[in-house]
Amino acid sequence: MTAAPVLRGAPERIDAAADVVVIGAGACGLMAALRARAAGAQVLVVERDATPSGSTAMSSGFVPAPATRFQREIGVADDTPARFAADILAKANGRCDAELATLAAETIGPALEWLADHAGVDWRVLDDFLYPGHSRHRMHCVDERTGAALHARLLAAAETMEIAIATQARATQLYADADADAGDRIVAVGIERPGGGRETLGCGALVLASSGFGGDPDLVKAHIPELGGALYYGHAGNTGDAVRWGEALGAGLAHMSGYQGHGSLAHPHAILISWALMMKGAIQLNERGDRFSDESGGYSEQAVKVLAQPGGFAWNIYDETVHRFGLAFPDYREAVAAGAVRTAPTVGALAAMTGLPQLRLAASLTEVARICAGTRPDPFGRDFSGLAPLLPPFYAVKVTGALFHTQGGLRIDGCARVLDRQDRPFANLFAGGGAACGVSGPDVSGYLSGNGLLTAIAFGFLAGRAAVRAALEPAG
Repeated sequence: MTAAPVLRGAPERIDAAADVVVIGAGACGLMAALRARAAGAQVLVVERDATPSGSTAMSSGFVPAPATRFQREIGVADDTPARFAADILAKANGRCDAELATLAAETIGPALEWLADHAGVDWRVLDDFLYPGHSRHRMHCVDERTGAALHARLLAAAETMEIAIATQARATQLYADADADAGDRIVAVGIERPGGGRETLGCGALVLASSGFGGDPDLVKAHIPELGGALYYGHAGNTGDAVRWGEALGAGLAHMSGYQGHGSLAHPHAILISWALMMKGAIQLNERGDRFSDESGGYSEQAVKVLAQPGGFAWNIYDETVHRFGLAFPDYREAVAAGAVRTAPTVGALAAMTGLPQLRLAASLTEVARICAGTRPDPFGRDFSGLAPLLPPFYAVKVTGALFHTQGGLRIDGCARVLDRQDRPFANLFAGGGAACGVSGPDVSGYLSGNGLLTAIAFGFLAGRAAVRAALEPAG
């Protein structure tokens, strides 16, 4: 941004106006827009890209939610928001915001059912494996199992509900009421068009859904120094605009060091290799041919462990059974088509193909076979019960660790209103998804699978309805 991110007082002119303006057309922004429109508001979504995509379209599209009718349809009848919140807190070692975790766990189920009933989003629940940290099958997805397909459904719903989406419109400035007693009410948003054209949009309420700051190297170095030079596998538009607006307004920030990493990004193809393969028995070896961690602990913290290996990479090693399971995932099929997945008929051929020392490779595979047979414990503490030894033919993918998504951001209350540094809510400013503080706590190990879309959809759901009240109902 070349100018001050927040200006005090009314703008010189208003080019257009809406009851609720939403910045960002990802899952959070579209959820907020759909909810606000259904509540009777005039809604305008501002999107910087020519075609909306963002982090949602790049994700796997899996959304964890408890106590839904979709779970009950597959026989999961004992999941509850309290159980889900406990899983979130356990993964974060109790270091995340417990109230936000409970809020997300209680909100996400009704939000997904609302999307099914009012936006035509059809959900299915994955029940062939559990992601690390989840105690029940609760991952919801659309039939295609991709974030792009989920995002397309949300866009289609927005079109059906006649929600205006202004593309190629980057929000650059917020205008706040000059009267300090007004609680810093946002009165307008300045946007910039390609070629330098500028417009000003009046708003009754504003929802910040512009995601996190992974695309800004300076902010990453400042808040997540351990990944300051790591590959960023996220949307380039996640440049921390919401953080800068919040800081200029005096908003509270929390857990800025938290993030989602991933320890299985195909190198150099930059294609995500689903962690489901690890849960089905795949292992990771470094260039010496040695395992170096409990691969079932979680893909987020695995990013740091992989980057700490010689050269900053590892090899995913698995067999035909795991390979066939992986083919159910579109990103894995993409990796196969790109040539990232290699196969070898013997240990010797696998060593020659990967460059791994044959003796150490063979020793590692033998050790895993013994652990699977129960004749020795895993030195890293992984539970191999129910998993079979890896048998030829073998499959291998060279992977590295990457930063996917930041998890810290603006502090919010129970209806997704942004809070200032004294915990006072702003009158009409809301945030969700990557723009808000999430539920992963202050470090990479706290990320529970699906936390990103969880807070995008749950907090967007809350923000959309509350923004209508802030915009249309008289102040009390």
